[in-house]
Amino acid sequence: MGKLWKRLLAVTTAAAMLLAVGFAAAPAGMVQAAENSYEGDLVVIHTNDMHGHFDTVEGEQLGMAAVAGLKQYYEAKGADVLLLDAGDFSQGTTLVSYFDGGSAVLFMNAAGYNAVSLGNHEFDFGFEELQVMAALADFPILDANILDKETGKPYFGDNAVFTFDNRKVGVFGLDTAEAQTKASPKNVKDITILDGQELYDCAQEQVNTLKAQGCDFIICLGHLGVDDESIGRRSLDVAANTTGIDLFIDGHSHTEMDGGVVVNGTTITSTGSYLANIGVVICDGETKTLKASLVKAADYKGSYDAGVENFVKAHQDIVDAAYSGLFANAEVDLNGEREPGVRTEETNLGDFAADAYLYAAQQYMGEEVKVDGAIQNGGGVRASIPAGPISMNTLYTVFPFGNSVSVVKVTGAQLLEALEASCSAAPSALGGFPQVSGIVFTVNTQVPYVNGMQYPDSTYFAPAAPGSRVTIESVGGRAFDLSDSYYIAVNNFMADGGDTYYVFTQAEEVIDTGVIDAEGLISYVDSLGGVIGAEYAAPKGNITIR
Repeated sequence: MGKLWKRLLAVTTAAAMLLAVGFAAAPAGMVQAAENSYEGDLVVIHTNDMHGHFDTVEGEQLGMAAVAGLKQYYEAKGADVLLLDAGDFSQGTTLVSYFDGGSAVLFMNAAGYNAVSLGNHEFDFGFEELQVMAALADFPILDANILDKETGKPYFGDNAVFTFDNRKVGVFGLDTAEAQTKASPKNVKDITILDGQELYDCAQEQVNTLKAQGCDFIICLGHLGVDDESIGRRSLDVAANTTGIDLFIDGHSHTEMDGGVVVNGTTITSTGSYLANIGVVICDGETKTLKASLVKAADYKGSYDAGVENFVKAHQDIVDAAYSGLFANAEVDLNGEREPGVRTEETNLGDFAADAYLYAAQQYMGEEVKVDGAIQNGGGVRASIPAGPISMNTLYTVFPFGNSVSVVKVTGAQLLEALEASCSAAPSALGGFPQVSGIVFTVNTQVPYVNGMQYPDSTYFAPAAPGSRVTIESVGGRAFDLSDSYYIAVNNFMADGGDTYYVFTQAEEVIDTGVIDAEGLISYVDSLGGVIGAEYAAPKGNITIR
């Protein structure tokens, strides 16, 4: 059990007392009266990609208190209610990362979730921590395509049946095979994630099994998404290649589907991310028609559960106290947006992070070894930072993964392959997109990326012709040479072959410095006198995209 789990257990009893007090204090009129009744209807309330955003921010973020309030509202109006989540709930803010994701499960328990699918980020804290997280849950984890490598059986649950007075609802789950590399590969080594045709066959088998059990309404919880990079394993693809799924609750691509889309008779819906919206699907008890909609934070006038609100706040207070210090002062806004941003182009925050990696690695290696450059994967930067004081809480929110700084010794050919693969989607977004220091290169997006061999245990492909899209001008201040060797600072996720960086597992040498990325950022900013200044007003010009 990790140290963060000890933190969680240390506060759970006290926080649970606040939860109980909050429930007791919640007014009887909390569930507001409404003219219409939902007697006999099935109401599915759903979330996805919450990424730790469980507190309430008025007008921006509904939080777990509103999720609980909505469930209570529809139950009070006579509906059969299911509360479901499609994954990526346990990583993304210090509110959850401080507790190894365990606090997320406790918040969802409090709100009354009925079932969830895992996302790729549930694996971020390690497989042992995920198993403890699953043990804490009062709801089943459903992922029919995540198999134990030894037994070939679903590692968690595959499906669940919910029986109401006039219906049986079957729910099964699917997770993206991209978790093999969008989580650290070492964290998923004990499982197999079915993909492609095997994914479709698995989904159809689940539908057939649930129908055989008498289910008259079938829901898939799928952390699959609709991004182009996921073609072949998207919710759209599963729906097109199966029959009998009535409702597909999607996640992964952070896509808002207000009203849903229908593919092959399946209604697909997704809320976006960060609890900016909560999804509601109403199945009319008489006509069996579906109406999908999003409840939006910007215009929400409904109920908040006071007990859940207090429960979340109790944990937030602990995190705020732990991370109350000041990290730095920024004289400029730092761009950490997804797209356009760190997953599509060079940004000033990407430059800062890569510079910090280079600095921390060089401090560790000393004078004997010159570290030539550094790469920070864009997906490792989770938010922008506005100009002004930067708290430690913000630091750990923007860089939440706790990766360590590593140094890989690679040939020029291996470095070229890594950059070519990580820029494969450009100009579209990709989590592996490289933010660099000490490396100058150009991406020609007019040349199509051609797949070579598929990397082992990965959904990504090596480039068929490294150098066809990417040209490296210099590394470490000297002209690039395919046959030279280079020491490159990366994070241990990349050194382990995460995202598109499988080639780094073939490096001649891998040195894990043991320096946590946030600690490296702190040491670097200290070398700058605690100020991120005008030198980061704009990207440095390390990357040219044509």
